Amino acid sequence: MYDAKAYSASAAKAPLAPTTIQRRDVGERDVRLDVLYCGICHSDLHQVKDDFGGAGFPMVPGHEIVGKVTRVGAKVTKFKEGDIAAVGCLVDSDRTCSECKSGFEQFCANRVLVFNSPDELLGGQTYGGFSESMVVDEDFVLRVPSKLDLAAAAPLLCAGVTVYSPLRYWKIGKGSKVGVVGLGGLGHLAVKFAHALGAHVAVLTTSARKKDDALRLGAEEVIVSTDTEAMKKQAGSFDFILDTVSGEHDVNALLQLARRDGSVVVVGLPPKPMPIGAFPLVAGRKHLSGSNIGGIAETQEMLDFAAEHGITADVEVLPIQKVNEAFDRLERGDVKYRFVLDMRPLKST
Repeated sequence: MYDAKAYSASAAKAPLAPTTIQRRDVGERDVRLDVLYCGICHSDLHQVKDDFGGAGFPMVPGHEIVGKVTRVGAKVTKFKEGDIAAVGCLVDSDRTCSECKSGFEQFCANRVLVFNSPDELLGGQTYGGFSESMVVDEDFVLRVPSKLDLAAAAPLLCAGVTVYSPLRYWKIGKGSKVGVVGLGGLGHLAVKFAHALGAHVAVLTTSARKKDDALRLGAEEVIVSTDTEAMKKQAGSFDFILDTVSGEHDVNALLQLARRDGSVVVVGLPPKPMPIGAFPLVAGRKHLSGSNIGGIAETQEMLDFAAEHGITADVEVLPIQKVNEAFDRLERGDVKYRFVLDMRPLKST
């Protein structure tokens, strides 16, 4: 084991503070990397606040990690020292269940998350990317294409694959009319990916001020969801609607926009249950579904697709020492569109 500098929360809603954590030594199939950048996801905020219950403390968040490989185990074949690599939400799974064998490690009942999961090797719980380095099994480490800006690529490890996976599963492409609900950290990437896949993209937002940005990102039209007449005109016209909103909102209104056999797919995480009416579902044989990140192979596919099409997140980069400022601003919605922490200053403290 070795010591690594990190930032952790000591209790629910406590500010993050510098600390020292223990990392495991590099095993024969492990990759050690120095963390260069780590994105901040809204789920990091939820976990630190224990919004969903069951959080363990002290907690080192961070699951959108880009780093430089500094050491590899004797049986590692996919990486070498000096490579730029990435780690997302998952660092292990049982690898034997039907989900894992199908490439859906994110649905494995025994998956191990990069933070706040039981750590069977060291005891306690796993620690995330708000740290100077980490050690991960090579099967859960991803290649970062050289075309990608490293800081702007970090949010792809969660936000990117969260929106990419359902777009691919529902076979979105040319001829598809796609609605993206919310133009935030998830939504702005959904617009970019859906546009790159050839879909006609409409952004549904409560703010008319976001129109210019939505068009810049690749949307063909913007619908203000508080405009009753505009919503009526769009009724029954969407093949696919991706709901990225994490606050309370009316999903029934979105179902009314879907065409017959159309789908509304939820990827946002509102903390309270959403009431669903039967009539919007049965009137048109519509589908209300959910999606959650992606497997390892699909995440690699997403990174390669992003490099091919020049897709990264719109980010504001802050040093790790400003992590609490970033969390406060994220909670207020004062970010456009994702915060990324520069972890390199941690080595000099």
